[in-house]
Amino acid sequence: MEMVGGVLLLLVAPDQISSLVRTLTQHELSVDSGDILANAARHAADSLTVSASTFAAAYLLLHGLVKIVLVWAVLKDYLWAYPWMIAFLLFFIVFQCYQIAASFSWALVLLTLFDALIVWLTWREYEVQQRNRVADSRP
Repeated sequence: MEMVGGVLLLLVAPDQISSLVRTLTQHELSVDSGDILANAARHAADSLTVSASTFAAAYLLLHGLVKIVLVWAVLKDYLWAYPWMIAFLLFFIVFQCYQIAASFSWALVLLTLFDALIVWLTWREYEVQQRNRVADSRP
């Protein structure tokens, strides 16, 4: 999804995104003008600049590519991939927390929480894989 989002941000201009969001939220805001999600989506889309869109696209593409490569390595049962996955995700989490502190974004908060969940799951699976390898190496 991150890769798709990154490609879409590269291909679709910010004013087109703003227009699409306005169309998608028009009905909801006509019913409830105070809808928090619809207003937040409009605000985010209206404040999207070309440079912010390009940065977000590059970030999503890099984030997605790193995950694809490392998940592939994990699925191929390469034990080294687990710590690398955790390290890269922690790097992204720290950067995302910095971005959230500088300019709050619910999308970034959700991405950060998702990354934290993946770190926790990866750490648990890494421990399981290490125990299994130790057990398999015993005579």
